[in-house]
Amino acid sequence: MSKRLAEQVVLVTGAGSGIGAAAALGFAAEGAQLVLTGRRERELSAVAERIERAGGKALVRSADVTNAEAVQALVRGIAERFGRLDAAFNNAGTTAYAPIEALTVDDFDRVMATNVRGVWLLMKHEIEVMRARGSGVIVNTSSIAATGGTVGLSAYAASKGALDAMIRATALEVGAQGIRINNVSPGVVRTPMTAQLPEQALQHIAAHAALKRIGEPEDIASVAVWLCTDEARYITGQSILVDGGFNIAGAR
Repeated sequence: MSKRLAEQVVLVTGAGSGIGAAAALGFAAEGAQLVLTGRRERELSAVAERIERAGGKALVRSADVTNAEAVQALVRGIAERFGRLDAAFNNAGTTAYAPIEALTVDDFDRVMATNVRGVWLLMKHEIEVMRARGSGVIVNTSSIAATGGTVGLSAYAASKGALDAMIRATALEVGAQGIRINNVSPGVVRTPMTAQLPEQALQHIAAHAALKRIGEPEDIASVAVWLCTDEARYITGQSILVDGGFNIAGAR
């Protein structure tokens, strides 16, 4: 079976767990060479080892995506080592869950720094490398919270709404250079971020989804990988909802 991303160089941020780890394994299965980035080197190394045991290639590069100098060094380092960057899955993110009056300014700034500033910095430097080759694909992780209301997620929802708006503008800027930019927007998925929720709450959410289950990291990862293949060559500037049909019925 042909591998759709054979020998392509792909950067995955937030690659140590959850959706990022599942995506890294998915990209590797399609033949890509991976650069795995995040703050927790031990978790990143574990994912890299899984990829290499399966015959793939992966490098680990720790970086704080909120740090402008670190992001620039990360992307330039990839370009210097490989001479290219074919695709990037900007998945690193964080949240703050509490009613708005209980959130602090530091909570708000932390969420915005990672989910908006971090993605903006990554795209800025990824596009620079991709434009030099005349092609590239960027996928970011947004959220169902960008378009739906959820109690306690005022900062997180705002950050993902900003991300959806950001890619529409940026896709227009770079489309003529052969670069596509999309978001994948998960519903509720079993990840370390949702592990704090009681199982009863997760099952309540599952009951409202058309598919009657909570999402798994691989459900989201497979869409992110697909968006980076030539099969999605005419899709750009879109935030694609992957929620098992939770949002079909609208407000609850």
